[in-house]
Amino acid sequence: MKRVAILISGSGSNMVKLVESMTGDHPGRAVLVASNDPEASGLAKAAAMGVPTAAVSHRPFGRDRAAFEAALLEPILAAKPDILCLAGFMRILTPDFTRHFEGRMLNIHPSLLPKYPGLHTHARALEAGDAEAGCTVHEVTAELDAGPILGQARVPVLMGDTADTLAARVLVEEHLLYPAVLRRYAAGDRTPVLA
Repeated sequence: MKRVAILISGSGSNMVKLVESMTGDHPGRAVLVASNDPEASGLAKAAAMGVPTAAVSHRPFGRDRAAFEAALLEPILAAKPDILCLAGFMRILTPDFTRHFEGRMLNIHPSLLPKYPGLHTHARALEAGDAEAGCTVHEVTAELDAGPILGQARVPVLMGDTADTLAARVLVEEHLLYPAVLRRYAAGDRTPVLA
């Protein structure tokens, strides 16, 4: 059984779907949900589902990312995860941090990578006049949103879409794609899931 830790920054909607999926014959189990925001509403959701939680606020560390990451690593390493999932974790991690979990760290990103790494993905897709948008689950490497793609789901861009309406439709697909990829990944299968 693979031990899965999940990092969040906010409501944790993708985290909830991941935890809910890890039951029965699933090859993974959630052992920790951690956040950089002690007020993140996802922490209470995780606790209500019986998953241990930890919070390490990034604010007291200012620009010292290395010190923040060292503090964040403590509860993560204590949970001994086999896989680390980023699920709406809004801090860019340093290469030193990502090296700890090389080859066993996943992220979900709300665009069809390699298009639109970083932020404001839906607005950028609309500005570019794209006919479709979507989401990508990828392995995390030291380079932002650039690791091997493990799954993608496509969503048509509709007439009159705003960044918010597009984001809402993409989120529905995120909630399906991430658990599907995690199940495969935890079983040792890295064949991309394409929807």
